[in-house]
Amino acid sequence: MKFLFDLFPIILFFIAFKFGDIYTATIVAMVATIGQILWVYYRHRKIDAMQWVSLVMILVFGSLTIFLHDKTFIQLKPTALYWLFAGALLISAQFFQKNWIQVLMGKQITLKEHSSKSVWHQVNMAWACFFFLMGALNLYIAFEFSEETWVNFKLFGSTGLLVVFVILQGIWLSRHMEHPAE
Repeated sequence: MKFLFDLFPIILFFIAFKFGDIYTATIVAMVATIGQILWVYYRHRKIDAMQWVSLVMILVFGSLTIFLHDKTFIQLKPTALYWLFAGALLISAQFFQKNWIQVLMGKQITLKEHSSKSVWHQVNMAWACFFFLMGALNLYIAFEFSEETWVNFKLFGSTGLLVVFVILQGIWLSRHMEHPAE
């Protein structure tokens, strides 16, 4: 359910684009993201760092799109966000010995002790590579295809690729997980 809730602004962006234009869709996405943050705060009295980053990114890139009447900025936003996440994963692991993927997923997944550090490093690198490639793919779709194709990719393509990546990673991780004795 959280996954669908996280998609709320993108879904509204898509619908607004279909009935309006990229500028209307951008305003709708900005308002939806603000509403989403307010709702999360109301329910949990806490906003995750990734949600704050997403909010700032949509407000900055969305505002530039609206005020300069240039769709390029909203098309660059996913790439900027993906590359920011990739950079954060790589820099935190390399310079601060902090594996953010392990921090986020470590409580839900118990790995075999002998391979735990290596596996978490590989998972962290896989996510960083995935985010980097998604950013590059977004640029390619945004500037080599029509605006409508990019909007469709933003909802269906990127979401589909994320789901496939998570499934494949889950399959790979399952080989390294501790399984309770039966």
